[in-house]
Amino acid sequence: MSAPRAAVVMLAAGEGRRSGYQTNKVLLPLAGRRVFTWAVRWARELASVERTVIVIREADRDDVVDAVGREVGPPEVTIVTGGDSRHASEWEALQALAPDIEAGRVDVVVIHDAARPLAGTALFASVVDAAWEHGGALPVREQAHLTALDSGSEPPDRVVAVQTPQAFRAAPLLEAYRRAHRDGFVGTDTASCMERYTDLPVHCVEGDARNVKITFPEDLFLAERLLAKAGYDLSGTHGPDPAAAPASRRSALRHLWPGGDHP
Repeated sequence: MSAPRAAVVMLAAGEGRRSGYQTNKVLLPLAGRRVFTWAVRWARELASVERTVIVIREADRDDVVDAVGREVGPPEVTIVTGGDSRHASEWEALQALAPDIEAGRVDVVVIHDAARPLAGTALFASVVDAAWEHGGALPVREQAHLTALDSGSEPPDRVVAVQTPQAFRAAPLLEAYRRAHRDGFVGTDTASCMERYTDLPVHCVEGDARNVKITFPEDLFLAERLLAKAGYDLSGTHGPDPAAAPASRRSALRHLWPGGDHP
């Protein structure tokens, strides 16, 4: 089986109010870059990634375009305005990809939350390969039981937390979203739409404990520490750059602390 050609969709249209900042959290500085461009970087280390679509709020367009120009190299990315829900934003991205999907130039579509900057290249590769083989793939992490059980109830055999990136065969994914659009169905995530409109199995792959989601201010500092521990490289193809790490750290802390100074 030949390697699948992939398109990556970065969902960056949320407001992220819980982050405590006035700006979209994916535009916050993290170790010298914007949060969302880290994930773009790791995904595009895969040779199979031929298209990149970033879904944004229209209010963020200028800032996103500026960050892409500074921090994302070629090939060119496609920027589209998202909808009023996650599902609607995914639908906008799929419409942008539809010509390539219908022409057979894209085999797998990867959907990723741009607020997860530490999804490394290996994780993107894992979901792409599993989706091409099985139909769909999502990363999971084992969790302790998260809900109280009634007395006498049997606990579930397995409780997992689901992460992104999630990946699916492109043609069935596009058709599922077309049918959902006709029916007015809004899924909670990509997998829920695929489950409703296709019979393709969704395969679980091992998630990554470093794949944190930026939700609260402290998450930025956790992400920066994890990046530093990895030598600022989650591609799996390059060695760490010791000279870059201190400068990146100083840049991040300058931006994140009020007044620019770390206490």
